Amino acid sequence: MVTTFDLDEYVLGAVRAGAAGFLLKDQAPDLLAPAVRTVAAGEGVVSPRATARLLRELVAPGVADHRPPAGLTEREAEVVRLMARGLSNEEIAQEDRIARATVKTHVSNILAKLGLTSRLQVVVWAYEHDLAPGPADDPPPHDVGTRVLSHRSRM
Repeated sequence: MVTTFDLDEYVLGAVRAGAAGFLLKDQAPDLLAPAVRTVAAGEGVVSPRATARLLRELVAPGVADHRPPAGLTEREAEVVRLMARGLSNEEIAQEDRIARATVKTHVSNILAKLGLTSRLQVVVWAYEHDLAPGPADDPPPHDVGTRVLSHRSRM
């Protein structure tokens, strides 16, 4: 979604409705083509100004309950946590010491079980269900300025 409206409810509404990207029309032109390629590859992109506000909206204060939500296995919940940190499939495989193909299977299962269509929606879901890193946790390994998810992830 490319819009002139820099309103929190538009960003959150668009992502919840299935948008894989949210950019403002005043975004630097040289970022538009890479953003389109990123979304076409099945990943998520969020405008830098909207990213911080979106995460603040989704991160509730308090201690996260790290038990897997109903329907997800413990391993799938761990994959969700790692996706919320911005890790690619390759990085998740290295972190969990599993094959990249296994990560792809977990991501597919997570999307199906949660009724979601994109990794970006999984990240939003993770924040809404306290499975994402909080402000005191380690920062994600990738620049969250323009992108929420790694460009190397593939489903």
